[in-house]
Amino acid sequence: MQKPLVILLLFVSSLGFAQQQLNVLFIGNSYTYANDLPGTLVQLAAAMGDQVNVDSKTNGGYTFQMHSQDLVTYQKINAQAWDYVVIQGQSQEPSFPFGQVNTQSIPFAMQLADSVYAKHECAQVNYFMTWGRENGDPQWDSINTFNKMNARLRDAYLRIADSSNAGVSPVGSAWRYIRETQPSIQLYVGDGSHPSVAGTYLAASVFYVCLFHKAITPNLAYTAGLDAVTAQHLIDAANLVVLDSMGTWMLTHPDSLTTVAISAQLGGIPGGYLFEANCNHCDQISWDFGDNQTSTGDQVAHTFANGSYWVTCTVTDPCGQAIDSMQITVGSNGISALESEISIQALDGQQWHIEGNNINQFDIMAFDYSGKVLELKLQDATKDAIRFSLPTSFAFIRLNGHYYRLPVIVQ
Repeated sequence: MQKPLVILLLFVSSLGFAQQQLNVLFIGNSYTYANDLPGTLVQLAAAMGDQVNVDSKTNGGYTFQMHSQDLVTYQKINAQAWDYVVIQGQSQEPSFPFGQVNTQSIPFAMQLADSVYAKHECAQVNYFMTWGRENGDPQWDSINTFNKMNARLRDAYLRIADSSNAGVSPVGSAWRYIRETQPSIQLYVGDGSHPSVAGTYLAASVFYVCLFHKAITPNLAYTAGLDAVTAQHLIDAANLVVLDSMGTWMLTHPDSLTTVAISAQLGGIPGGYLFEANCNHCDQISWDFGDNQTSTGDQVAHTFANGSYWVTCTVTDPCGQAIDSMQITVGSNGISALESEISIQALDGQQWHIEGNNINQFDIMAFDYSGKVLELKLQDATKDAIRFSLPTSFAFIRLNGHYYRLPVIVQ
């Protein structure tokens, strides 16, 4: 079962991003400042040839609400342009009853995220999914074991991130993986709650893979004082847990914030198309129609001569650049080469008869050569044939999404 997973990891790790430097702010509490998690991430990234500039706002026992009501938190958020702002709640609060989390955690976690996005258009919020206590929390049956507490933390952080348009660094999931596969590695200090050096190294490894979107290479020189075998087990866990489920953790690399997808529909004249760009983070939208013609805007119209063309849309903004393209083919009679097979016969009395497969009588329109809509009168219609009349012979029709020139009636 592991072989496909290894292939996936190798594939993902081969994907390169131009940006190798990140600015990261950590907002949390003792789980973040124990053993200096931000500093551990800095050193791990340096060993990988990357750079992380960090700052932190950590107060012991702080909840989402406490951070949301602390002026210093917002001063830190506003201090510079962050690529990521990592937010951690108090170690127990996300595992509490559903309704309590809804009223006492999620609104304040969202308030913090909204403050980040309001100040930094291109920043991302990333929630620090923490871990269950070594033996759970005895105050409530639903979290009185590690697995119960860890599962509730996982579900709550995913729910919080989904509510905040954010991602998650699944440290708790990697924690569980190590406990199940390498139980001899002690992730806790004596209180059964805070991380040991191994626990912090595991957390830093998860953050590296999540923020840089690439695997940590084997035999890394920096091990935070751990033996090489232990460090490698922790690195492997981070690679596997994160890269196997990027979509689950809702992770987006900073170079991928700007996105665009283009669509096209036939316009009002032969060879005419209407294009639309659906994009996130786009200030400038430019089009290249592949025929030495260009345009700008999120919705544009263009008419092509006969031939095949690649239409390219490029969008840019402070968060980056994205490109999408599609091929347009216009046939010899000014219609799409992908038109359905039909036959059109001219009749007397300004009438025409069309035969073909699955003809939709409700999807037929007529236009004159200037693009003006003409009054079309249906005389008879079945699923395979339509007979209609028009006020002029010099026209074309749109049927089932394709355009056809009408044969001229010879009197």
